[in-house]
Amino acid sequence: MEKKRVVITGVGIISPIGNGKEDFFKAIREGKNGIGNITKFDTTDYPAKIAGEVKDFKPTEYLDKKEAKRMDLFTQYGLAASMMAVKDSRIDLGKINKDKFGVILGCGIGGLTTLEEQYEKLLKRGPKRVSPFFIPMMIGNMAAGQISIAFGARGPNETVVTACASSTNAIGDAFKVIQRGDADIMISGGTEASITPLAVAGFCSMKALSTRNDEPQKASRPFDKDRDGFVMGEGAGILILEELEHAINRGATIYGEVVGYGMSADAYHITAPAEQGEGAARAISLALKDAEIDPTAIDYINAHGTSTPYNDKFETMAIKSVFGEHAYKLKVSSTKSMTGHLLGAAGGIEGIVLALSVSEDFIPPTINYEVNDEECDLDYVPNEGINQRVNYAMSNSLGFGGHNASIIVKKYI
Repeated sequence: MEKKRVVITGVGIISPIGNGKEDFFKAIREGKNGIGNITKFDTTDYPAKIAGEVKDFKPTEYLDKKEAKRMDLFTQYGLAASMMAVKDSRIDLGKINKDKFGVILGCGIGGLTTLEEQYEKLLKRGPKRVSPFFIPMMIGNMAAGQISIAFGARGPNETVVTACASSTNAIGDAFKVIQRGDADIMISGGTEASITPLAVAGFCSMKALSTRNDEPQKASRPFDKDRDGFVMGEGAGILILEELEHAINRGATIYGEVVGYGMSADAYHITAPAEQGEGAARAISLALKDAEIDPTAIDYINAHGTSTPYNDKFETMAIKSVFGEHAYKLKVSSTKSMTGHLLGAAGGIEGIVLALSVSEDFIPPTINYEVNDEECDLDYVPNEGINQRVNYAMSNSLGFGGHNASIIVKKYI
């Protein structure tokens, strides 16, 4: 059976550097930083006191006040970004087959804010004061569920939980659903809202977070020799994936074409990447094979680039092992230097970066790149973005548990 072609026809974003496509990509172009002191709770006793928080988000701009109160923040973000993406795509919901309209979302943690609030109620006021909405607010699949309800999307629906690879896996899975003919349109990407006391405490205990509290805007510095950990972020990145002929027939604007998807497991360690980046390299190779292109076709890689010592070193090794000499010719950057690390939503935001990079011929910078690391010796597009034709762009996402995922977006001509 002939594989169907899949294109990106809409994007929506809630992020630490801007909400909506225009504000977000303007910030990306300018190398804007969205990281500052945590305002959501008192960080006095925390080693890490900084994060990439979403600014100026008012759920009632997207949702009825009563509805919003019954949704955790991660669902609010996901639904708001989905509304933006559907509007951007100009889909006429009254004219599509809702049975072939689905949702696959990535989410790493789910409703942690709700969990913490309701557990505190349980301890202080007893079980009868726990909200009847606690479970449907907290569970990680609820953003996908609420989005399908909001748009009447009755097609394939699921939530992918592969830690920081969740959204890239979700986009890849949605791509395959359309490619094999099971859907015409998919809402995909991811959402996360985990800047909470418990999550930050947990990552602090792992010593995974940057403690550059005196310089928040310089804390996320992927591939820089002085990197000391990642910075948490939050938000949602949502893409509309659509079967090509379906998109053409309704006159859709096309940002790019999804052409490759690869995933693998390290089978090595719960948090540390496999030695030499071997697992990531396999996911990259599988994406190239799926796209049926030579490695030299790739112009730009949006790296996982978390700003942790191990990730950046091993991801660099993975890129070099797959691309050989071409690794030194292609551009590699990490937009986490600007947004922080959105955990399960990272791949959604970065998938949008791919779509806009190939449609606007712009390669984003890695900001805060100041000190060269001899173990990270590729072109990380330091501090300023580049206007350059981008025919093929790749995004890598690597998650705790050894999950690796890569997707490839091609310029649509």
